[in-house]
Amino acid sequence: MRNPDSTTRRTVLRAAAMALPLAAARGSAANSTPSVGLIGCGGRGGSLVGALLQATDARLVAMCDLFDEQIARTKQRIGTQSPKAYNDLNELLASDVDAVIIATPPFVHADHFEAAVKSGKHIYIEKPAAVTVEDCKRIMKASDSADRRINITMGFQRRYAKTYRLAKQAHDSGAIGDIRMAHAHFLKTGPSPRSSADRVRPQTDVEKIKRWHIWRDLAGDLIVENNVHCIDVLNWFLGAHPLSAVGRGARTAGRAGDMRDNNNVVFEYEDGVLASLAGSTLGSNSYREVHEQFFGTNGMIETSELHWRHYRGRDDDVLEKSERSTTQDSMEAFVRRIAEGKPENTGVRGAESTLTAILGQMAMDARGEVTWDEMMEG
Repeated sequence: MRNPDSTTRRTVLRAAAMALPLAAARGSAANSTPSVGLIGCGGRGGSLVGALLQATDARLVAMCDLFDEQIARTKQRIGTQSPKAYNDLNELLASDVDAVIIATPPFVHADHFEAAVKSGKHIYIEKPAAVTVEDCKRIMKASDSADRRINITMGFQRRYAKTYRLAKQAHDSGAIGDIRMAHAHFLKTGPSPRSSADRVRPQTDVEKIKRWHIWRDLAGDLIVENNVHCIDVLNWFLGAHPLSAVGRGARTAGRAGDMRDNNNVVFEYEDGVLASLAGSTLGSNSYREVHEQFFGTNGMIETSELHWRHYRGRDDDVLEKSERSTTQDSMEAFVRRIAEGKPENTGVRGAESTLTAILGQMAMDARGEVTWDEMMEG
């Protein structure tokens, strides 16, 4: 697969279709140092392995991407030339690596995840789980079929951050009473077109792999590709996925692609609890404000990448700052579970958070209420 432009739809989008023998879970002995392979050497893949090498003693031994220049760029970025390079993920999965990090475009996640499960490797797969209900169901089915000795972690790294875990412990202890309302927003600067080609819908499979970021059917729209981080936190603190959603979204900046640049969605959970979500890429000059808030009968808890806050009353407001990035926290937790032989499988949970984002997307498309059951049965 050295000539990407000659790659067929089968090899690009269904590269994971070949059945691989289920191997015994690797790296499970206590105090072992797992070997890791990266599948997908784009910007996020580079960030993940950078955090892996900073926060753990895991060994990055392999890298896979359709494009050699992407592999070379990521090697230079993380300051190593030692990982073996692959252009076919099946070859990497057939190697003796203990674990894989999947950081490929979301619209091929289901194919790649199914192949990784069959290989018996420990898996860290970036969010969102997928961009369609059908592919999320595939993720859930593959997760359920996985060997119970392997770790499957979806890239919702806030679940592993110290400040988020402290906030969740406070909530679980009854610190703010029952949650009566929740709010989240993910406001940031938007992308700029890379070239005039970005304004033309990609036609070939290679073009889709290269330019997936700005197209709804490939990335999942703003709410699925980006806001899903906050949505996962809402589901985590509220203890379930929502029953329904209503919302509105718009494109106002005239950017390339067809992704919305702002959205407002309200999810309804059990007992009539509402959680509102505001997402936007309309911020200018590197603006970024991301947090979640939970209002209880006896106070408020706020979570973010930078801190957690517990408001209990006037002159009784405590804030604790984060010590490092949530990505480093999630990489450290993933490697520790492998080394200690204490697996977890978050595939279904991660797919449910992604489905919650898709529910919001569907509500915006319908300009009306869409229920969870309607989405799952449709």
